[in-house]
Amino acid sequence: MAVTDFDLDLRAAEEQLDDEDEGSGDVTLGILDGSTDPGEWVSLVADGRTLLLAVDGDLNALAAPFARDVSEMGGTLTHFRDKLVVTPPGVDVDTSRL
Repeated sequence: MAVTDFDLDLRAAEEQLDDEDEGSGDVTLGILDGSTDPGEWVSLVADGRTLLLAVDGDLNALAAPFARDVSEMGGTLTHFRDKLVVTPPGVDVDTSRL
């Protein structure tokens, strides 16, 4: 097949690219110990950031103030070892290798 025989519709391809509203791809590292306002965690996730938080204390008690808000916006919370991974809508955590 010659290169000229290849039909590529760039307009259609651009439409398939991720929307700007989805995750920014940025990751914020932090410590979940109750010292950060839960609204700050929610705001970061709403802005498309993924959080990787070292848990220092009782996970359920520390995550409760923001977990529902993150879930309701379509984000996810995944506990792995002593870390909590919080992702914005459109960002999945593959746990199949655990």
